[in-house]
Amino acid sequence: MALGLQIKDEDSGYNKNLFCIPKHYEEDLERVFIPRGLILDRTERLARDIMQDMGNHHIVALCVLKGGYRFFADLLDHIKALNQNGDKSVPITVDFVRIKSYCKDTCTEKISIVGEELSTLNGKNVLVVEDIIKTGRTMKALLSKLKDNEPKMVKVVSLLIKRIYRSPGYRPDYIGFEIPDKFVVGYALDYNEYFRDLNVSTQKGALTVMYVSVSTDN
Repeated sequence: MALGLQIKDEDSGYNKNLFCIPKHYEEDLERVFIPRGLILDRTERLARDIMQDMGNHHIVALCVLKGGYRFFADLLDHIKALNQNGDKSVPITVDFVRIKSYCKDTCTEKISIVGEELSTLNGKNVLVVEDIIKTGRTMKALLSKLKDNEPKMVKVVSLLIKRIYRSPGYRPDYIGFEIPDKFVVGYALDYNEYFRDLNVSTQKGALTVMYVSVSTDN
């Protein structure tokens, strides 16, 4: 079973006053949850694990938009560094998928694709890069679509997974952090398209961070 760095339910994070936060978000945020330095260090280790498992064949890195783009970019930077300096070196191509979920009485997943047709994934190693997995239903729907196109291998990496009681038990192949059922924003994770721009560093070298928002319930 895939393991991530577990953040306990009682972990309250860090006092936001110890970090540089844009003034237009100061009243909307409660705590700093995961410092960017920790995210990047964990991402580097994920890149090493991925190359160990998938580094013998052409990899198509499939970014799930929109929230996954920052994690996707940082992960690929680490993979490219391993390609240049490690024992394994394989071609990496990228594509993008946008997933939208529509739930009424029953939850059905509608998936729209941005980029090439999924048929181009036939016979390739596919790495799906996601920002956060909650119930896992949406990811299962995407994986079903991918399977129809007969890729050689499909692995999923998610920066975050949530511990929630209603989860059907799906876990990706690679996990950055396992977090409590809290609403987090920053590092391209949003609330109604806000907070994606929290990833800023200052001249004083303050860490870019992921935040816990108190303005909404998940």
